[in-house]
Amino acid sequence: MLDKKRNTPLIALIGAAALMMGAPAFAQDAAPADPAAAEAPADPAAEAAPAEPAPAAPAEEVSTDVGGHGELTIMTMFLDAQPVGKAVLIGLALASIFSWTLLLTKLFEFGGLERQTNRFLEAFRGAKNTSDIGRIAMSDEFEGNPLADMAAAAVQEVEVSRQAGLNISGEHRETTISRAVAAVAGVQASLAKRLSGGMQFLASVGSNGPFIGLFGTVYGIMYSFIGIANTNTTNLAVVAPGIAEALLATGMGLFAAIPSVIFYNYFQTRISAYGARSEGFVAELLNAISRQLDKGA
Repeated sequence: MLDKKRNTPLIALIGAAALMMGAPAFAQDAAPADPAAAEAPADPAAEAAPAEPAPAAPAEEVSTDVGGHGELTIMTMFLDAQPVGKAVLIGLALASIFSWTLLLTKLFEFGGLERQTNRFLEAFRGAKNTSDIGRIAMSDEFEGNPLADMAAAAVQEVEVSRQAGLNISGEHRETTISRAVAAVAGVQASLAKRLSGGMQFLASVGSNGPFIGLFGTVYGIMYSFIGIANTNTTNLAVVAPGIAEALLATGMGLFAAIPSVIFYNYFQTRISAYGARSEGFVAELLNAISRQLDKGA
């Protein structure tokens, strides 16, 4: 037990020496790498404040300005169209204007012709002889009326035969009537040409207008697809103006063609009706002349 007490101070002395030798190493490991950073006081506000997020990039706005002319309208579509598209639109617009001008002209022409013809027939049926028929037909009131021209031509042929010394009430009666019929037929031929004036133009616009507009549409859509290929985008705001310009050509073609077709059929009906009326008048006129020749007038 005495030996154990002697060894205890020795063990304590050795432990104290080991502790003193290891203290500098522990102090060196705990020291910071940057002395300035170790000496700088910590900022509690900086440590507590959260990091601010970076500002988001503004979204790219899609421009609604079409070709620099504002919103999309018919006028802006025309101004932004390609030269071929503009030529098609201008041609169809002019055809439409000429068509409507012709339509109004023909309406007034047929209206005035019907009224004048009614007055002439009333006066013609009140005539008592060929001289009265000629006087009424050649009056200024009925100048230019087709039926009045027919009556005037027939009466003049009868008068020429009479002045030539032919026996128009006897042996030369049939030949006189035949010459009167030929004179009336000549006036009828000019009547058909007069009434059908402008109808060929209406037929051309009505039949070709949609195809001309379709050509403008095909060209415009083709140009739009070329633009899509060049810009590598299918954004509707980029594609829509070109397609709208293309479809405008189709709309213009139909706008020019539809009235032309409708009024062409309408005027053809009126021309046929007036032709039938003139045929009836020719029969009535020849009967009147034959009656007067039989009477010796």
